[in-house]
Amino acid sequence: MKINAILPFDHIDKPGEFTSMQAVHEIGAAVERAGFNGGNVTDHPAPTGRWLDAGGHHAQDPFVMLALFAAHTTKVRLKTSILVLPYRNPFITARAVATLDVFSGGRVSLGVGAGYLKGEYRALGVDFDKRNQIMDEYLKAMISAWTNDEFSFQGETFHAQGNRILPRPLQQPHPPLMIGGNSRSAIRRAVELGDAWNPFLVSGPVAATSRTAELSSLTDVAEAIAYMNEYSAKIGREKPPRVVLSGLTWPGEKWTPESLLEKIGRFSEIGVSESAVSLEGKCRAEWCDSAACFGEDILAKPR
Repeated sequence: MKINAILPFDHIDKPGEFTSMQAVHEIGAAVERAGFNGGNVTDHPAPTGRWLDAGGHHAQDPFVMLALFAAHTTKVRLKTSILVLPYRNPFITARAVATLDVFSGGRVSLGVGAGYLKGEYRALGVDFDKRNQIMDEYLKAMISAWTNDEFSFQGETFHAQGNRILPRPLQQPHPPLMIGGNSRSAIRRAVELGDAWNPFLVSGPVAATSRTAELSSLTDVAEAIAYMNEYSAKIGREKPPRVVLSGLTWPGEKWTPESLLEKIGRFSEIGVSESAVSLEGKCRAEWCDSAACFGEDILAKPR
């Protein structure tokens, strides 16, 4: 299983520790030295205070952070997990992804989802109730833009006719699309339009708050993968999407190298090919030390 690091640039409680160019430089070097597959960022351009006060988190602009991260690394993947796709015009997103992919040497993996914060949707002027329809339309629009030198696409609120986004992404036909969400509709979207399914482990109460299906155990994930494989066969997709788990550990979770390696092995056996971990560290020096220890204790071991 490939392992990604959830990048800590959203921690703004100690100015300068994770919100400076020096932080990007040191963290990028630590992630690459440790042997992580990639670095993950998330997406909340304008979260509500109510959500933040209830345990939510800030998020830096994903494309700005990944561009900075790319400039201080050479090998690790640049990953959104997730980008809330309906928030932005699809061609703005397609241009940002293409630019980042070209200038990073083809390292972008785009995790996308419909999101769940009504207040954020409202602030951004996007219809929350249409988010799933918007998701499907925007995915198709971006794929059209990336796979043609000149493209045309009729959307519900936009019309591209003979437009160009060049250069196209370095990865062909386009950077990997990881479709987020735990629901069966999200799984079907991953099969129909994606390269990977990008679920996240979540318990019942939190699942209800985040408007998604509960996915809290190995059994839950195995059953969802079985459904994904069945649906792939039903529509004639020969090779089902890969399974990229958004998080294998949570902030504050206590684990030993032995227990985590065992957990990685169990998820690998049911078909999870990639996941991410949250590392501890109250300052960037502690975070970088955690990354180094994780590299020695987990990444250097057979998985």
